[in-house]
Amino acid sequence: MSQVSETIHFDERGLITAVVQDADSHQVLMVGWMNAESLRLTQERGEAVFWSRSREELWHKGATSGNVMQVVEIRVDCDADTLLVRVKPAGPACHTGATSCFFRRIEELTAEV
Repeated sequence: MSQVSETIHFDERGLITAVVQDADSHQVLMVGWMNAESLRLTQERGEAVFWSRSREELWHKGATSGNVMQVVEIRVDCDADTLLVRVKPAGPACHTGATSCFFRRIEELTAEV
């Protein structure tokens, strides 16, 4: 993997959206946020590290659960403002225990106004 590129566009908070995809099945597992430090650590370790917006700290995915995500490659979109992190997950991506955080259809949700 190459080092953090100067062409990556972080937002005004210093973050970039990271879509996480299973490298084998191509299923979208989750969406997280990265800052320059978490992206650098992800590249160095070969395991996904995110920035937790709620806790305002680095978050090594699977550090407590064991469900780490081995990074196969990181791609950047055409605008350089979103990352696609292709991984081999060691377990479920979702905190609910589901394989993917995207297990509910919108029909199952009640719209809030």
